[in-house]
Amino acid sequence: MTDGLEWQGQVGRSWADLHALTDRSFSGLTQRLLERISAFPGDRVLDLGCGAGEVSLAIARARPRARVIGLDISHDLVAVAQSRNQNPGVDFVVGDAASWIDPAFVPDLVVSRHGVMFFDDPVGAFTHIRGIAAPGAALVFSCFRSVRENAWAADIARMIDQPAGDPHAPGPFAFADPQRVEAILGAAGWQRIEFEPVDFAYIAGQGDDPVADARAFLARIGPAARAMRTLEGEQKEAFSAKLGEWLERNRSGNLVAMGAAAWMVTALRD
Repeated sequence: MTDGLEWQGQVGRSWADLHALTDRSFSGLTQRLLERISAFPGDRVLDLGCGAGEVSLAIARARPRARVIGLDISHDLVAVAQSRNQNPGVDFVVGDAASWIDPAFVPDLVVSRHGVMFFDDPVGAFTHIRGIAAPGAALVFSCFRSVRENAWAADIARMIDQPAGDPHAPGPFAFADPQRVEAILGAAGWQRIEFEPVDFAYIAGQGDDPVADARAFLARIGPAARAMRTLEGEQKEAFSAKLGEWLERNRSGNLVAMGAAAWMVTALRD
């Protein structure tokens, strides 16, 4: 489970520190998401869980007349996004998408790259988002499919003998079940809900020593990092050794990459 407090704390700080690497890890998905977003009109774009701002800034480059607001709960990530921003049409704001509102900004396009799976009350959050959006606004977001379809997560879970837990708890895989997501969006009033499966390469390491690069990255980000924060002594050493062997098996030349699976979800406001 990853909740808002973690994003406001250690998780957000780690993603901010390593934003170039997290952007790299999602690069294959990001391009597909931007292509899907491009199919919808909109000059007032709200990016939910904008992180360090990559998607917001890319949308603004593609739509020079647009005003884009990137919204994230993490002060650290918003600070990085602001430092990268040289576009006067883009603003980055700290706020919770489940309650944030700006009466002067009524989005006609709402987007998110893997930023909407962490709501404590997803129906309430998407009801609020629909309420602040313009009539006819589109919603476009990506989220992970099941752990089973994401070998990197399944393999790490086996390494640490992680119990399954509540599949619907806020976290990376909370929106894996399309029937549940459709029910959430439908209950929140969104219509014409569609799902497109997208497979991409999750890039963990690159360069002359991609295994060391990947090990350093995964020690700070994701389920491996969580395990390394909780394990001690021999258990931590054993896990680190397993992680290194697994990364070596996923190495191809100067790249360490694993198969990843996502949904591209679209919906419309009436």
